[in-house]
Amino acid sequence: MQTDMNGRNSAPPLGGGGGIGIINYGAGNIFSLTAALERLNLVYGMVNTERDLEKYSHIIIPGVGHAGAAMEKLKGSGLIDAIKKLSKPVLGICVGMQLITEHSEEGDASLLNIVPVKTKKFDKFLNIKIPHMGWNSVHHQNNLLFNNVEDGAQFYFVHSYFIEYNPTFDIASANYGLKFSAAVQKNNFYGVQFHPEKSGKAGEQILKNFSNLIEVVSI
Repeated sequence: MQTDMNGRNSAPPLGGGGGIGIINYGAGNIFSLTAALERLNLVYGMVNTERDLEKYSHIIIPGVGHAGAAMEKLKGSGLIDAIKKLSKPVLGICVGMQLITEHSEEGDASLLNIVPVKTKKFDKFLNIKIPHMGWNSVHHQNNLLFNNVEDGAQFYFVHSYFIEYNPTFDIASANYGLKFSAAVQKNNFYGVQFHPEKSGKAGEQILKNFSNLIEVVSI
């Protein structure tokens, strides 16, 4: 199930089954993400209903701001059960990554619990500035999401909460006062704490790699 790009970046027709669907639940920075997809000539469209999920081969969950508030907005969209049942590749970005974890200390919020790790707040006693904002090195484990990305490449972060490091699900890590997961994976669900759409060529490579992931269907 490969996406046919052909230089088009408009949404595919109903029943098309190609392109990237962006969960449009009111808690994501849609403009910067769509601008990056357009630069890469990747087909995309908005997911507003459960039926919209069927139109696309890949799904992105964006997110900025407060994880607890974002979770409430996602609940309001009515898409939670459908998202959790997806077998096609799904990518959470920033707060979108936090949403696929079990729990966030931000708002003491229960999240999607797709990846059973917790989202925690950086401790000011680590003598670091909060939020973690700017470029940082990311060390990855040769996961397909990081294909053709140099180990130690710089990515752009903006966050006050981090995903606890767990070697079972970690596919890339960074350090900011402590080691944390910069990217995770469980089955078809991926998450990145950094903003690939703001991370130059390395970030664009992540988005391109994601668009080339294929759905793995159990028989």
